[in-house]
Amino acid sequence: MQADSNAPADPACTGGLPSAALGGPVSHAVSRVARLHRMTAGRLLKGLGLYPGQEFLMMHLWDNGAVRQAELIKAMDLDPSTVTKMLQRLEQAGHVHRRPDPGDRRAVLVEATERSCALRAEVRDAWSGLEEHTLADLDPAERAELIRLLAKVEENLCHQAGDCPGG
Repeated sequence: MQADSNAPADPACTGGLPSAALGGPVSHAVSRVARLHRMTAGRLLKGLGLYPGQEFLMMHLWDNGAVRQAELIKAMDLDPSTVTKMLQRLEQAGHVHRRPDPGDRRAVLVEATERSCALRAEVRDAWSGLEEHTLADLDPAERAELIRLLAKVEENLCHQAGDCPGG
């Protein structure tokens, strides 16, 4: 019996990759890992009352102090409506405060509240736990190599996207 050349490939013969991903096994693996990492982070953050992505916004505020909302939108590289929704939720939870910029009353300054200081330690602990869970079976040399390789991948992608820091 002759095999049909138009028939889909046997999944057992493709290493479990979808046929359309056969030309990009690394990209497929990175996508799967990124999705699982985000899901795991989301579960940890939910315990802190945060949605995924809000921790990055808070990290920016904790490290930079009060910033204009427009600058925050640019730094987050998200749609303005998405950042506005994040800020509304964070403000309702008492983690951020928005006020008019005294230097430009049309602009809005956003800053982390004193109340968010406890959240900062909890986010740090959640990220430490996520790191250990993610890298549990890797020895220190493997962890260092993974960081090195991911930095190269990130550089390749940022050049492709034209979105490299400082350039």
